[in-house]
Amino acid sequence: MFLVRHADSVPETVAVRDPHRYLSLHGRTQARALGERMRWHDCTPTHVWTSPLVRAVQTAELVCDGMHSQLAVESMPALAPDGSPRDVVNVIRALPASSGILLVGHEPSLSAIGALIVGDPMFEAISKAEAVRILDGAVRWRFAWDAESPTR
Repeated sequence: MFLVRHADSVPETVAVRDPHRYLSLHGRTQARALGERMRWHDCTPTHVWTSPLVRAVQTAELVCDGMHSQLAVESMPALAPDGSPRDVVNVIRALPASSGILLVGHEPSLSAIGALIVGDPMFEAISKAEAVRILDGAVRWRFAWDAESPTR
């Protein structure tokens, strides 16, 4: 499983409300670079699920592009900021163990999902344009969009 927080986005304004905030130019660079770095480390998801908010969808699409993945990016309302981390975890647990899930969303719900999966309520928050790899119920690595290699 991979948890990815959306990349940098434009600020909320009266004209661009939070659900419609889109990636900044820097955020587009971050998302594509994160996908390329994940590809270097043989990250091959079987499912890509994203929050329906614009910045998360764009991040998911650009990460997949950087990974050279042809998977469809699917919207999952439970990944929205007002969604339910428990609902997401229940869906994940219903999948075969061999599934490789890539979730793209927001804080604090992504770290809540991570906390539920690894059983640690002190799960560290995920930075923008950062990926966290969880395998066998433990964090294996964290990867920032501009890092040369993952960290533990």
